[in-house]
Amino acid sequence: MKLLLHLSILFISLASSYSCTSNDKNALLQIKKSLNNPPLLSSWNPRTDCCTSWTGVECTNRRVTSLTISSGKLSGQIPNQIGDLLYLRTLDFSYLTHLTGNIPRTITKLKNLEILRLKQTNLSGPIPDFISELKSVTFLDLSFNQFTGPIPGSLSQMPKLEAIQINDNKLSGSVPNSFGSFVGNVPNLYLFNNRLSGRIPESLSKYDFNAVDLSGNGFIGDGSMFFGRNKTTIRVDLSRNIFQFDLSKVKFARSIVSLDLSQNRIFGKFPRELRKLRLEHFNVSYNSLCGKIPRGGLLQTFEPTAFSHNLCLCGTPLKAC
Repeated sequence: MKLLLHLSILFISLASSYSCTSNDKNALLQIKKSLNNPPLLSSWNPRTDCCTSWTGVECTNRRVTSLTISSGKLSGQIPNQIGDLLYLRTLDFSYLTHLTGNIPRTITKLKNLEILRLKQTNLSGPIPDFISELKSVTFLDLSFNQFTGPIPGSLSQMPKLEAIQINDNKLSGSVPNSFGSFVGNVPNLYLFNNRLSGRIPESLSKYDFNAVDLSGNGFIGDGSMFFGRNKTTIRVDLSRNIFQFDLSKVKFARSIVSLDLSQNRIFGKFPRELRKLRLEHFNVSYNSLCGKIPRGGLLQTFEPTAFSHNLCLCGTPLKAC
């Protein structure tokens, strides 16, 4: 009998040590209610433990540290109660086409947040400046939404940021001058398919970006500041803009494996040093380049379409000079 009593006490003790706290559980139930109790969250039963049986919820030491709600029928706005999950490290609301409204300011209470992914929803309005208060975020993905207005310059004040992924929105204006003075890491820049325009600040030339994608915007002027012989850049996509610079004067990092400069106003002769790159993707079509394509390396392995519609490029894989 005593053994059974001890086992019962042990079981209760173990259960309580793994079950989520009442504060976190109540916050999650309020979030479910604010989202109109969707079937997607049917496992969020107040009679069960949120750490062990609730869809999209992960815990550490009884505190909710990850919340992932994705790919389901859910309508409404991001509830203010999201800010009550104080130990969250990952917040992921993705592929929810009926999630609307703005990013709530209460999100700034999540001081432990490392990953913020609000991808492919119907969120709109400006990307708020207060996102920069999330100093622990390493990965920011706000892509495929309806965000409008300028890129917040305050994003440069997030010291641990490794990637800014705000592509496929309706953002306008130019790249903020503050992006020339990141306070910590130099993040990958994914700004493609927006309505951005203007010149890229020259101050960005001092940075060694791992990946830059500015394609599908209306940028003008010089885009060559992303290149440099001593850099370690891997991927650059400046396609479908109005960049205008002399390609023959550009020095390329040997590390580049993906380079797309198509559909701009880039001019000059074809740089011979491009033969030295181990390119997996390459396109310079629809520009104003001229001269002979140098033989060697991987250049001749690409289709003619990667070189077509230039001023006077010639040589394999195009017609002979």
